[in-house]
Amino acid sequence: MTLGVTPTADEVYVLTLITLRAGRTIHMSSLDTPSIPLSALLSRTDLGLRQVAGPRQGDVPIQWVHTSEMADPAPYLLGGELLLTSGIFFGEEGGAAFDHDRYVARAVEAGAAALGFGVAPVHDRVPEVLVEACERHGLPLVEIPPPTPFVAVSRALWLALAEARHRELRRVTEAQQALATAASRPDPLAAVLRRLAAALDAWVVLLDADGRELHAAGPRPDEPVPAELAALAARLHGDRPLATGAAHAGEQHLTAHALAGTGLVLGIAARHQDPVDRSVGGMAAVLLALLSGPRPRTVASGAAVVRLMLGSRPEEVAELLGPGPWLVVRGRRHGRSGPAALGTPYLDLDGDELCALLPADAPVPELPGWTLGVSAPAPAAELPLADGQAATALRRALAGGAALLRHRSRDWGVAELVPQAEAAELARRRLAPLDGSPAVLDTLRTWLSLHGSWDRTAAALGIHRNTVRQRIARAEALLRLDLADPDTRMDVWFTLRWLD
Repeated sequence: MTLGVTPTADEVYVLTLITLRAGRTIHMSSLDTPSIPLSALLSRTDLGLRQVAGPRQGDVPIQWVHTSEMADPAPYLLGGELLLTSGIFFGEEGGAAFDHDRYVARAVEAGAAALGFGVAPVHDRVPEVLVEACERHGLPLVEIPPPTPFVAVSRALWLALAEARHRELRRVTEAQQALATAASRPDPLAAVLRRLAAALDAWVVLLDADGRELHAAGPRPDEPVPAELAALAARLHGDRPLATGAAHAGEQHLTAHALAGTGLVLGIAARHQDPVDRSVGGMAAVLLALLSGPRPRTVASGAAVVRLMLGSRPEEVAELLGPGPWLVVRGRRHGRSGPAALGTPYLDLDGDELCALLPADAPVPELPGWTLGVSAPAPAAELPLADGQAATALRRALAGGAALLRHRSRDWGVAELVPQAEAAELARRRLAPLDGSPAVLDTLRTWLSLHGSWDRTAAALGIHRNTVRQRIARAEALLRLDLADPDTRMDVWFTLRWLD
């Protein structure tokens, strides 16, 4: 898909799924701690709360509620709490036994958003020394009347937080749907930018690597905002490329998103920005990168999966994935591994096992925490054979302690003198006694490939060396062979190769 070309219906469907998935990921990472203003609790007539000290200008965001009767609750605060106490440890009014100023100062240092003081049963009113301390340190102090239990305040806060999360989710969902709909318009890039500008009440612009404006939407702000946004976008292409950047220009919040694989940057200038706005901007960047980059392989991959599920053979759908040839990579995780970053969408992770498909000319890097085996290049019709090669290379790498081992291809050999079909039939007959013992067959193959080493075979298969001995003895009994004889081992090795 080239820049600005209208996507097909199938592409719009896949782009929508990708955008929704990206939105969920961005949303969960940036909106995990919603907050509500203190005024929302103060306005609840059923609670009867009253602010008696602290700043009243602006509004304090509350993220949590925590009840503590400790003389110093600071070590147990995360920040953003409405801290509730009945002042059991305060002592008599005006007494010197308790340092109210230090108590409030410690709460402010720990990030408490406000202090709620419950009147009764310990005190019949809020201590004046506490009011004075909260005024000095700028901590809002809320009086909780006797009829209102602390649990009622907690419940009101959690209900308000749940409603705030619901509103955020609804805003994100509506934005996702609007952006996906815009992607199906005749001019998808311009349509997505217009929708984004409306959703964020912002000026949005698509910039190339030289800072030129390709598309823009929304009211254009006065200089120097456009120039500073272009400068922010240019910094993403510096010596150490960045995915995103943020800055301020007067009252404007500036954000820049690098569109992966395109060299373009999405710039956003808005007077207001909250976590939902940041989430929507991130989703739009994902969608614009897909629209402005090469045609997504996801569409072809999805078609290939559908055809395979309906009974097509792999070689019949392989062209949807690319011309080939391909490398098959098998891997096993050990210890604390890093990410399985092989640069391919065709990756299957199953617990500690990895299987991937890469173009033959793609580099296969060593992955920290993984042992890899790589096949020889193979066309689509021979991918099952390549998978066997990768599995064998992985076993050899595990046995030898190598991080990565490639299949050693041979141009010719004695085994190639026998017709393939006849050799395969002979192998099936000779090894038929092991059909019901796949573990024995796999152990036999690994043991022969490692020159009869008990320890290396045990390491490669992750079993005890005595288990290897037992399985080889079982193979000898089932096949009625003496594997101590080198000619017999050579014959069985060729038979196993023909069977593969």
